[in-house]
Amino acid sequence: MSLRILHIREDAPVSAPQKLGPYQIESLIPREDEAAGTAYRVRIEPHSTTAVSYHKVAEEIYYVLEGSGIALLNGERYELRRGDFLRLPPGTTHGFITADEALVMLDIHSPGSRPDRDVFFMGETPQGFTVK
Repeated sequence: MSLRILHIREDAPVSAPQKLGPYQIESLIPREDEAAGTAYRVRIEPHSTTAVSYHKVAEEIYYVLEGSGIALLNGERYELRRGDFLRLPPGTTHGFITADEALVMLDIHSPGSRPDRDVFFMGETPQGFTVK
Protein backbone atom coordinates (compact mmCIF):
# COMPACT_ATOMS: atom_id res chain seq x y z
CA MET A 1 0.00 0.00 0.00
CA SER A 2 1.41 3.34 -1.01
CA LEU A 3 0.43 6.23 1.24
CA ARG A 4 -0.40 9.57 -0.28
CA ILE A 5 -0.13 13.01 1.21
CA LEU A 6 -3.47 14.32 2.44
CA HIS A 7 -4.34 18.00 2.63
CA ILE A 8 -7.93 18.46 3.74
CA ARG A 9 -9.44 21.94 3.84
CA GLU A 10 -12.18 22.73 6.34
CA ASP A 11 -14.50 23.87 3.54
CA ALA A 12 -13.89 20.71 1.47
CA PRO A 13 -14.39 17.80 3.87
CA VAL A 14 -13.47 14.20 3.01
CA SER A 15 -17.05 13.14 3.64
CA ALA A 16 -20.27 14.65 4.88
CA PRO A 17 -20.38 14.81 8.69
CA GLN A 18 -21.97 11.66 10.11
CA LYS A 19 -24.50 11.83 12.97
CA LEU A 20 -23.79 9.19 15.63
CA GLY A 21 -25.94 9.66 18.72
CA PRO A 22 -25.07 13.14 20.07
CA TYR A 23 -21.83 13.12 18.05
CA GLN A 24 -21.35 14.63 14.65
CA ILE A 25 -18.10 13.24 13.22
CA GLU A 26 -16.26 14.09 10.06
CA SER A 27 -13.56 11.66 8.98
CA LEU A 28 -10.36 13.45 7.98
CA ILE A 29 -8.71 10.32 6.58
CA PRO A 30 -10.67 8.32 3.99
CA ARG A 31 -11.01 4.62 4.84
CA GLU A 32 -8.98 3.70 1.74
CA ASP A 33 -6.09 5.93 2.94
CA GLU A 34 -6.05 4.66 6.52
CA ALA A 35 -2.68 3.34 7.66
CA ALA A 36 -1.53 3.70 11.28
CA GLY A 37 -4.43 5.83 12.49
CA THR A 38 -7.70 7.63 11.98
CA ALA A 39 -8.57 11.28 12.54
CA TYR A 40 -11.91 13.02 12.96
CA ARG A 41 -13.37 16.44 13.60
CA VAL A 42 -15.93 15.76 16.33
CA ARG A 43 -18.77 18.10 17.34
CA ILE A 44 -21.01 17.56 20.36
CA GLU A 45 -23.99 19.91 20.42
CA PRO A 46 -24.88 22.09 23.43
CA HIS A 47 -26.79 20.44 26.30
CA SER A 48 -25.69 16.92 25.29
CA THR A 49 -24.35 13.90 27.15
CA THR A 50 -22.64 11.14 25.21
CA ALA A 51 -22.64 7.45 26.02
CA VAL A 52 -19.53 6.18 27.84
CA SER A 53 -17.27 4.20 25.52
CA TYR A 54 -13.77 2.75 25.31
CA HIS A 55 -11.36 1.18 22.82
CA LYS A 56 -9.70 -2.17 23.45
CA VAL A 57 -6.81 -1.53 21.04
CA ALA A 58 -6.62 2.15 20.06
CA GLU A 59 -4.93 4.93 21.97
CA GLU A 60 -7.06 8.08 21.55
CA ILE A 61 -5.96 11.69 21.45
CA TYR A 62 -8.31 14.69 21.65
CA TYR A 63 -7.49 18.34 21.10
CA VAL A 64 -10.23 20.90 21.85
CA LEU A 65 -10.67 23.24 18.88
CA GLU A 66 -13.73 25.19 20.06
CA GLY A 67 -16.13 25.41 22.96
CA SER A 68 -16.07 23.81 26.36
CA GLY A 69 -17.46 20.85 28.26
CA ILE A 70 -16.70 18.05 30.67
CA ALA A 71 -14.81 14.85 29.85
CA LEU A 72 -15.71 11.84 32.01
CA LEU A 73 -12.54 9.72 32.02
CA ASN A 74 -12.61 6.49 34.03
CA GLY A 75 -15.39 8.08 36.11
CA GLU A 76 -13.51 11.33 36.88
CA ARG A 77 -14.56 14.75 35.59
CA TYR A 78 -12.14 16.93 33.61
CA GLU A 79 -13.20 20.43 32.56
CA LEU A 80 -12.39 21.13 28.92
CA ARG A 81 -11.87 24.38 27.03
CA ARG A 82 -10.23 25.47 23.78
CA GLY A 83 -6.61 24.36 23.56
CA ASP A 84 -6.89 21.42 25.99
CA PHE A 85 -5.26 18.09 25.11
CA LEU A 86 -6.27 14.58 26.23
CA ARG A 87 -4.39 11.31 25.77
CA LEU A 88 -6.45 8.21 26.54
CA PRO A 89 -4.66 4.84 26.72
CA PRO A 90 -6.59 1.80 25.45
CA GLY A 91 -9.31 0.77 27.89
CA THR A 92 -9.95 4.31 29.20
CA THR A 93 -13.70 4.84 29.55
CA HIS A 94 -14.77 8.21 28.24
CA GLY A 95 -17.83 10.32 27.63
CA PHE A 96 -18.57 14.03 27.29
CA ILE A 97 -21.08 16.55 28.65
CA THR A 98 -21.74 19.97 27.14
CA ALA A 99 -23.58 22.96 28.61
CA ASP A 100 -24.45 26.14 26.72
CA GLU A 101 -21.98 25.74 23.86
CA ALA A 102 -20.91 23.01 21.48
CA LEU A 103 -17.63 21.16 21.98
CA VAL A 104 -15.51 20.69 18.83
CA MET A 105 -12.42 18.48 18.98
CA LEU A 106 -9.79 16.90 16.80
CA ASP A 107 -9.89 13.15 17.59
CA ILE A 108 -7.02 10.84 16.58
CA HIS A 109 -6.79 7.06 17.11
CA SER A 110 -3.71 4.87 16.79
CA PRO A 111 -4.16 2.27 15.50
CA GLY A 112 -7.27 3.44 13.70
CA SER A 113 -10.79 3.12 15.05
CA ARG A 114 -14.04 3.68 13.19
CA PRO A 115 -17.72 3.61 14.21
CA ASP A 116 -17.74 -0.05 13.13
CA ARG A 117 -14.37 -1.08 14.63
CA ASP A 118 -12.85 -1.05 18.14
CA VAL A 119 -15.62 1.00 19.80
CA PHE A 120 -17.34 -0.50 22.84
CA PHE A 121 -19.98 1.03 25.12
CA MET A 122 -20.64 0.69 28.83
CA GLY A 123 -24.39 0.78 28.19
CA GLU A 124 -26.60 0.87 25.14
CA THR A 125 -24.85 1.38 21.79
CA PRO A 126 -25.89 4.74 20.25
CA GLN A 127 -27.47 4.80 16.81
CA GLY A 128 -24.92 4.61 14.00
CA PHE A 129 -22.23 2.65 15.86
CA THR A 130 -21.65 -1.07 15.24
CA VAL A 131 -19.81 -2.98 17.96
CA LYS A 132 -17.54 -5.71 16.51
